[in-house]
Amino acid sequence: MKHWDLSITQEHRGRLLHGMAQSVADKGYAETTIADVVREASVSRRTFYEQFSDKAECFIALYEAASHNVLQVLRDAIDPSHGWEEQLERALGAYLGAMASSPVLMRTLFTEILALGAQGLEARRRVNRELAEFMLAVVNEGGAKRVSAQLAMAVVGGIHELVLQAIEEGRVAQLPALTGTAAELVKAVVHRAG
Repeated sequence: MKHWDLSITQEHRGRLLHGMAQSVADKGYAETTIADVVREASVSRRTFYEQFSDKAECFIALYEAASHNVLQVLRDAIDPSHGWEEQLERALGAYLGAMASSPVLMRTLFTEILALGAQGLEARRRVNRELAEFMLAVVNEGGAKRVSAQLAMAVVGGIHELVLQAIEEGRVAQLPALTGTAAELVKAVVHRAG
């Protein structure tokens, strides 16, 4: 019985995250209500509050889930049989391609997360730290310390600014075209630091 309860709980959580994504894409975070989310998710308010304490917690969970999905795309693109530079280009291409495949969600997450103030900034920083740690693992492979954690975080921030600019200009579908620029940035930092 507990296994069944867990799977229902996970299903409800997933539906609520989808409902939040749809509502925020349609109306923006500020205008989205819990009623909108539960209507989109086809669940009750009680179910919402079994999963989340408030709208902000649900939105942060959506942001983190979407970010972890894209981070998994990065991880899956790594092929240790290639050098770090080729791995980096493949991973960045996959990462930017994954974001381009969900333009409304990416626009929503990249811009609307900031509407949460300190909570949103902290969620963004957690995700950026994970991305920086991933970058460090790839470029510092084999124990060679080519880049510091601070430089890795600066590179992630720079790449995300390029993504944000593309989103603001309505060019989400063209995000994969940023692969060369993003890879060039990482390589320049690595070679300069190394």
